[in-house]
Amino acid sequence: MSLTERILLGPGPSNPYPEATAGLSAPLLGHLDPEFIRILERACDGLRTVWGTANPLTLPLSGTGSIGMEAAFANTVRPGDVVVVAVNGLFGARMCDVATRYGAEVVRVDHTWGEPVDVERVLDAHPAPAVVAAVHAETSTGVESDIAALGAALRARSPETLLVADCVTSLGGMEMALDAWGVDVAYSGTQKCLGVAPGLAPFTFSERAWRRRVASPPVWYLDLGLLGAYVRGGPGGRAYHHTAPVAMVASLESALERITREGVDAVAERHREAGRRLQEGLAEMGLEPFAAEGHRLPQLTTVWVPEDVDSVKVRERLLTEYGIEIGAGVGEYASTVWRIGLMGHNARPDRAELVLAALRRVLDRPAG
Repeated sequence: MSLTERILLGPGPSNPYPEATAGLSAPLLGHLDPEFIRILERACDGLRTVWGTANPLTLPLSGTGSIGMEAAFANTVRPGDVVVVAVNGLFGARMCDVATRYGAEVVRVDHTWGEPVDVERVLDAHPAPAVVAAVHAETSTGVESDIAALGAALRARSPETLLVADCVTSLGGMEMALDAWGVDVAYSGTQKCLGVAPGLAPFTFSERAWRRRVASPPVWYLDLGLLGAYVRGGPGGRAYHHTAPVAMVASLESALERITREGVDAVAERHREAGRRLQEGLAEMGLEPFAAEGHRLPQLTTVWVPEDVDSVKVRERLLTEYGIEIGAGVGEYASTVWRIGLMGHNARPDRAELVLAALRRVLDRPAG
């Protein structure tokens, strides 16, 4: 089989780090092999580092970011629990759907797409919910919300409420400090800023959340009591749960080692610099940003498609003539917004210059 290599500059997946690709091709081990267990443990340690947490129950779930969302609500929501969800894009809306399926009484706090989460509006929605949930970096809009501010205000107003954060597009590309922010449950995906192929959902669960977890959630596969016995072990040793995707875990461990070797702060700065150059170049071409000023993600830039431009044809030309993939918008913005990602291995000035040059040619817009 022969596949064409693409430069993946959409909302994900991104091109993996070379170290992650090498990890995929390492010799295959059994999922209970002592050497693999050491790889898994190093991957869990690396996730704690990039997330800024000491949570013992930090692990890569077998599945994409959506399974992390499922696990978050399956293990924290009981029928009738009030769950307040900040919705400022597609993935906040999906949180509402998932929480409802686990029996939650969902209080949905809608925001204009392109705007960050309004902390006061979210907290005013209910005096003491079981869970508050929000998206840190909304993939559908390119917007960053202040999870630190939400966590601090939530602890002051309703200290028993658990805080769930979607970090699918932020982990590995931004400085994070979950413990300091007061986040109890967070999940991500490997295919964006972590620079790994799709297939794993990094997940972390605080001790506070563990004490209040659902003892027997309705989904066996995502029962953190069972998963914890496999990842962390117990008095009787490590308990078999499922066959972990060994090659994917090895790939993740290799990418995390590469990120920590470069330095988490340095990686975040590299994402900021690449995003700054891209956004400056797009502005020079007259392309208007979609996300609110001051809340634009550096790793995922959203811009309005010019009115006289066919969005689909431009993306097709970028792909066929230059081998570059960028993303369309979602929902009502599918044909009016482009999403351009510089994530993980692609968070580099040369990638920014490459997509800018290709867009100038396709749009016939010279540099400013």
